Amino acid sequence: MKVDQVIDGDTARVFYEGESESVRYIGIDTPEMNYDEGKPSCFASQATDRNAELLARNPKVKLVFDREKRDHYGRLLAYVYSGSTLLQSELLSGGYATTIEVPPNTSRAEKFSNLEREARESGRGLWSAC
Repeated sequence: MKVDQVIDGDTARVFYEGESESVRYIGIDTPEMNYDEGKPSCFASQATDRNAELLARNPKVKLVFDREKRDHYGRLLAYVYSGSTLLQSELLSGGYATTIEVPPNTSRAEKFSNLEREARESGRGLWSAC
């Protein structure tokens, strides 16, 4: 699949089955861009930029689904790989994201929690900026 557009730190549009669809990254949450208000939350721009950098390295992505494939907004829910890089892990490790557990899609929650803790304890990213 190919990336169509980066929306923010934890969402992108990809071409899936011939259509451009929003993909919400499972297990993480990044600060909100607040496009309607025109004022991003602390570290939102950096998280969006980092997501764009990671996707630009290899714009062909692989989506790995957990138990639920879509959320109540109709977005795809996936673990997103750009090449061999799991974007959720990179964003958490760099301090661009926090974890969020939304059952039943929690198969990597423990791993993600450990990555968040390490970033927080090291003061990386939003943990020192916000």
